[in-house]
Amino acid sequence: MRTMNLPLPGHAPGLQAALTVHRFGEAGARPRAYVQGALHADEIPGMLAAHHLRGRLERLEAEGRIRGEVVLVPFANPLGLSQRVLGGMVGRFDLADGANFNRHYPDLVETVAAAVAGRLTDDETRNRDVIRTALKDAVAASDATTPAEHLKRTLLSLAIDADIVLDLHCDSEAAMHLYTLTPQAEDFAPLAALLGCQAVLLATESGDEPFDEACSTPWLRLRERFPDKPIPLACLATTVELRGQADVSHELAAADAEALVAFLTLRGVIEGPAPTIPPARCEPTPLAGSEPLFAPLAGMVVFHRGVGERVAAGDMIAEIVCPETGAVAPVTTRSDGVLFARSASRFAHPGKRLGKIAGKDPTRAGKLLSP
Repeated sequence: MRTMNLPLPGHAPGLQAALTVHRFGEAGARPRAYVQGALHADEIPGMLAAHHLRGRLERLEAEGRIRGEVVLVPFANPLGLSQRVLGGMVGRFDLADGANFNRHYPDLVETVAAAVAGRLTDDETRNRDVIRTALKDAVAASDATTPAEHLKRTLLSLAIDADIVLDLHCDSEAAMHLYTLTPQAEDFAPLAALLGCQAVLLATESGDEPFDEACSTPWLRLRERFPDKPIPLACLATTVELRGQADVSHELAAADAEALVAFLTLRGVIEGPAPTIPPARCEPTPLAGSEPLFAPLAGMVVFHRGVGERVAAGDMIAEIVCPETGAVAPVTTRSDGVLFARSASRFAHPGKRLGKIAGKDPTRAGKLLSP
């Protein structure tokens, strides 16, 4: 294991953060996997899973079983880890400007398309290498002014040329689920089964440029831009939601790390016998079919259905009880599907997002992710 500490600027003179990066296997070896935890700094399950993954990788490296290279960033957001408001951590948004740490990564497609135009051939492997170099150059040349922008550029520089990108998150209260590009659903089906996912959400573009799509969608869009040239989808990227924020235990994290190791073994990053893939617990559904549930008024939230439960259109998911008037308002779903996430807060303001249903039928367009 080789460890680097990459400096990041702070918000004031005399303040500086650092990003810790562990590398396993031979530098430059393929396949290369990039794994990061807690980009939303208050989502601890991914950080603990990364801790357990580090231990597994150390043992595998000692056994000479890391065939490719694994880049592990155990806590991807030291800026968010330092943010406190009246004792509570704020890890999802940058307090300086309210920006989400997992949104608005640089869109590199135009820059890369201009750089590779005229250089692509009928050799898919050569095209892959040319594009990877152009992607790294584009990240290095991208603008960064604020500490959060420097963090995003640094993370993207570590991941942009990886074969596999696993971005470990969690929701407020949730069943295990993941997000990925529609063309990569089959590639990630084994990971979803190994983790026991109860929802797999697919989109060709979700909006607002989250980290995983910043790594994977350039390949999809460059393929569309140059249809006469063979361009592989050379970066498989997913956002893995490791249940809810309170689901923090060594037992869960160790099992999650073991599932990640099994998947990396299946993809040839780690040497070993092919893992046994359990039956899938769900079928993938379109992210555009994910129905958000909103509070119609302010009040206490009383849930009637738990995460992971299958629901039908018209089912009551929760009630909002107004403490002033005593009014009780039901919150129902329009979709058949799985309640894969819900809010941990038990008091709502009007319009608060209370939960999400993974439905089969696309009902939304535009920006499909939570703020």
